[in-house]
Amino acid sequence: MAPALLSVVPTTPQAGSGVAVLIIGVGVASAMHIGKLPPAIPVLSDSLGLTLVQAGFMLAIIQLAGMSLGAVSGMLADRLGPRRVMLAGLCLLALGSLLGALAPTPSLLLASRAVEGMGFLLAVLPAPVLLRRQVHAPEKLHQALGFWGAYMPTGTALALLIGPWVYVWMGWRGAWVVLAFLVLAFAYGVWRLVPPDTAMEGAAQGFVDAMADRLKQTLSSSGPWWVALAFLMYSGQWLAVVGFLPTVYTQAGWPVTWIGPLTALAAGVNLLGNIGAGRLLSRGVRPVVLLAVGFVAMGLGAFLMFSGWAGPLIQYLAVLAFSAFGGLIPGTLFTLAVQFAPSTQTVSTTVGWVQQLSSLGQFASPPVVAWLAARVGGWHWTWLFNLVCCMFGLVLAVLLQRQWRLVHRG
Repeated sequence: MAPALLSVVPTTPQAGSGVAVLIIGVGVASAMHIGKLPPAIPVLSDSLGLTLVQAGFMLAIIQLAGMSLGAVSGMLADRLGPRRVMLAGLCLLALGSLLGALAPTPSLLLASRAVEGMGFLLAVLPAPVLLRRQVHAPEKLHQALGFWGAYMPTGTALALLIGPWVYVWMGWRGAWVVLAFLVLAFAYGVWRLVPPDTAMEGAAQGFVDAMADRLKQTLSSSGPWWVALAFLMYSGQWLAVVGFLPTVYTQAGWPVTWIGPLTALAAGVNLLGNIGAGRLLSRGVRPVVLLAVGFVAMGLGAFLMFSGWAGPLIQYLAVLAFSAFGGLIPGTLFTLAVQFAPSTQTVSTTVGWVQQLSSLGQFASPPVVAWLAARVGGWHWTWLFNLVCCMFGLVLAVLLQRQWRLVHRG
């Protein structure tokens, strides 16, 4: 692990561990706002007349802030203080969810998802820095960062699992209000338990110059670009497949009571790859091996799922392999992003840039896949999109391996 992640502010072990759990909980609760939409799409189609293409944009719009402001948000977290930025993000995320619960039309619901997207970005981006402050033992920091890497599949899986039942019980509007108050509760916990940012982090002197310098350092280095592009190839196709699973299963006539648990499991197994990647890297497995396994598994899994060649059981096992082995990719890329940062002062900026291109993939891919499915009259050719992403991903894996060798030789 890079030295930048091992220099921490000493805290008591008990307090640090408790706050670390809280910060990871912030990520999980925030990710539930990503996962709350897929099981709601059939309901929204009935109540608001949502079309398939509109649903694709609905899945994607929450990534608008990340794809446009990821690097800037990373610099803000460095400069203004990660605690302040996280608190602002949680409050904005709650506001967006409340606005969505009141939305009478698809267009207003879409706008509320854009607000949620900005809040989500600001809430999760500062987390690695806050974890580094609270967990001072290197081995515990590795564990905390490993669990943090799994916040997205964990939160998404929870929302996918409980969403269908909650929507039946209280309706999608009531559920979105509850989720808004959930992130407000975490905001209160951060305000009470996370130590305040230092005055120097919040200082305004040299703000623009410092941000411009960090951005220039990051974007003039090849490593952050390769990591970010590889994240783009991974993240978009993962969200497109998992995000549309409830719709695919509903159209296929699967029992409604199965759809939530099966989709949640498909999302949740992704954390196995995330956590496994960190352990395998620490044991000397080369990044190119993990990335290659991940992209090949995603390509084959998508083909078996959507081509119509296999039966229902094989299709579902293929989705599990798609997600589980695909989890090796973000688990590996997160580590490489930290190692490839041009300096210790640009770690958050590098992570922000990676988040920016990752969000671009998640923004663009669902509408493209939905358009392709609508164009050909079904899902049977959508695997071609995954194949193209995986082929580019394998090329980037080779480039990342070369960069990794240069960093470790240096």
